[in-house]
Amino acid sequence: MLKINWDEFKEYKNSVHLKGDNFDKLLHFLKSYYNIVSTFDMYEALINDDLALMMLEKRDISSAEDLEKYRFSR
Repeated sequence: MLKINWDEFKEYKNSVHLKGDNFDKLLHFLKSYYNIVSTFDMYEALINDDLALMMLEKRDISSAEDLEKYRFSR
């Protein structure tokens, strides 16, 4: 199980100029830092972290399919 390194995320989001909110930046971070390209793997990582889970709940994302819709609607 992947554990999100929030300190690395903070450094990453400050060093890379990305549009979007912190959740969008987190998704990009998971893709580039951990090399996660599968939405299902990304969702698994997010639901196993308390802070990331709150971000999912805020956006009413409750499945990998919801996350995929969110990712590709941006």
